[in-house]
Amino acid sequence: MKYRLIYTALLSALVLSCGGGSDPDPDPDPPVVIPAPSAASLIFPDDNTECNEGTIVNETQSTVTFRWSDSENTDSYQVNLRNLDNNNTSRTNSSINSADITILRGVPYEWFVVSRADGTNETASSPTWRFYNQGPGVENYAPFPADVVSPERGATVATAVTVSLVWAGSDVDNDLEDFEVFFGTDSAALASLGTTTESTFDAAVESGMVYYWRIVSRDSQGNTSQSEIFDFRVQ
Repeated sequence: MKYRLIYTALLSALVLSCGGGSDPDPDPDPPVVIPAPSAASLIFPDDNTECNEGTIVNETQSTVTFRWSDSENTDSYQVNLRNLDNNNTSRTNSSINSADITILRGVPYEWFVVSRADGTNETASSPTWRFYNQGPGVENYAPFPADVVSPERGATVATAVTVSLVWAGSDVDNDLEDFEVFFGTDSAALASLGTTTESTFDAAVESGMVYYWRIVSRDSQGNTSQSEIFDFRVQ
């Protein structure tokens, strides 16, 4: 009888300890959503102008303060800068809406700003602007290298007997004279198709071929600049 009472007491304790369930845990807090940054608006150096502000470092270099507007939901910025003469690029990080960068004098550049936010991989890029950094004794600048419009680099175009090459040219001095079109199937040996005062040129093509083209821009003073080499394929 004694052992039966002990067994009953132990069984009752076990039932009490296991039978009473606690309330379920409340729903966990929803994950924090980090809003994507917005794109900055560029301020200085201005687009298609001569940059004549900056601190001269030496005969070949000056330090320019790049400025842009604050963008929403942004913790840091990256200034992307490209030398249009040799295509060398640089990236400068900043936690504010400006950055002092030392660059070559008398050289054309293009730049844009990438906005970043902590906690997300999403970014936003500003438009791209071009400028000439003022150089000693330069009275007239060469045109900016022409930009491709169409066909875009690496594009495939429908079968045709001619393709319209379209580009955009610009010049700080607003004295663009003409463009010379170089074209062919060998990027190392492009042939001149002639010159034009327009920003388009029809080139004869054949199906199944890859073509390369480049534009040489010339101003009224005889200054020239070469674009990058663009390519496209004909179906």
